[in-house]
Amino acid sequence: MKRSHHDVWSNCLQIIKDIIPAVSFKTWFEPITPLKLENNVLTIQVPSPFFYEYLEEQYIDILRKTLRREIGSEAKLEYNVVMENSTFSNGKPYTVKYPSRNKAELSNKPVQVPLEVTQSSIKNPFIIPGIKKVHFDPRLNPDYNFNNFIEGECNRLARSAGLAIGESPGKTAFNPLMVYGDPGLGKTHLAQAIGILVKEKHPDKVVLYVNANKFQTQFVESIRNNNRNDFLHFYQMIDLLILDDVQEFAGKEKTQDTFFHIFNHLHQSGKQLILTCDRPPVELQGMEQRLLSRFKWGLLADLQRPDYETRLAILKNKAYNDGIDLPSDVFEYLAENVSNNVRELEAVLISLYAQSTLNRKEITLELAREIIDKLVSSSKKEITIDYIQKVVCDYYKIPLELMQGKTRKREIVQARQVSMFFSKSLTKSSLANIGANIGGKDHATVLHACKTVNNLIETDKHFRNQISELEKKLKV
Repeated sequence: MKRSHHDVWSNCLQIIKDIIPAVSFKTWFEPITPLKLENNVLTIQVPSPFFYEYLEEQYIDILRKTLRREIGSEAKLEYNVVMENSTFSNGKPYTVKYPSRNKAELSNKPVQVPLEVTQSSIKNPFIIPGIKKVHFDPRLNPDYNFNNFIEGECNRLARSAGLAIGESPGKTAFNPLMVYGDPGLGKTHLAQAIGILVKEKHPDKVVLYVNANKFQTQFVESIRNNNRNDFLHFYQMIDLLILDDVQEFAGKEKTQDTFFHIFNHLHQSGKQLILTCDRPPVELQGMEQRLLSRFKWGLLADLQRPDYETRLAILKNKAYNDGIDLPSDVFEYLAENVSNNVRELEAVLISLYAQSTLNRKEITLELAREIIDKLVSSSKKEITIDYIQKVVCDYYKIPLELMQGKTRKREIVQARQVSMFFSKSLTKSSLANIGANIGGKDHATVLHACKTVNNLIETDKHFRNQISELEKKLKV
């Protein structure tokens, strides 16, 4: 029998009432109104953003436990937050949806280290005269978790490897895990999500996230203060070391040498290393070969630009977590027109929400177009296969459906070949992907098309001018 949200919430209140003081119950729980229960998600309405924040900070454990008792292990909580001093034209209060953040405890436990490391030098590294405890922050952002890292073809390998590491750090074949890709594709997010998962599954593990620039600064300071051994000992006691932007080590020989020794110690001790980089190791310049070879010991996983479906899922997840409610056509428009990276996608969403809130404008397709024109048009847009086909079809004044069809008319075939030529030269798509998107052809047809276009460019002046004009239109 399906239970109502009123019954579930009433039962939760009976439990909570016996746990917390009467005054606190009256202040923080009596004003709450249950709204609905769907798919194990209970939605409750709270009177203000402060009210929501306080519940999340002080009572989320109690709420979570009681909900799981009433609904089951899959129970989730969602808030409908009444925004202060805001109403609709009909006088009803303006509300915003927020999910329960469900943030895990991410702090490291005190770590046992030799007292000697606090002295200016180590007399004998094999003699430990005393022990003391050191506290330090893992430097993880709780928002960078796997729940917020949307899976797609662009990141499936790296994400799957990250989940495996989270379950068994240092015990998989993915050690080190090196994640690489262009800026804004989620390398830092994924690396920190692994760290958060390790803290959830293995609370006793010592986790540390550090940017390569920060590591370099700390190393220089350790030399200046004559405590390089302290620096080494500190990093050698980490169970999971996440080093972000490792390309920043290029040309810094002493830093590379020090990290080489830290890497060896951790790897030989069965500790886990995660590295991020903006390019694959083969393209790294100014790095020692012995370090590059170690980067390849585990798994190299690249992050690519997300496809349309993944971008749409990222937008919806971000909007849900931020309490932003958008019409479906706006979601689709943003996903279609912002394709460079995830960071730009999220920035456009935030700007759209800010414009709507500050200027009290309804979020519409027209407002989305204005934001895109300001934030995306001013910078270089990504040239995609679909965009190339549209420009070529407009130039030759032929319908897109014809070019993607099976017709063998000369003018259609030539437009198809030109689209393949530009797709190969202006995008990072594979020949197979280009052919699949332009008429369902194979990679051999794409190679033949590119060869044909190159021959015509060399022999036909009129055709060469057409290609030049098209290139300018594509790169506007």
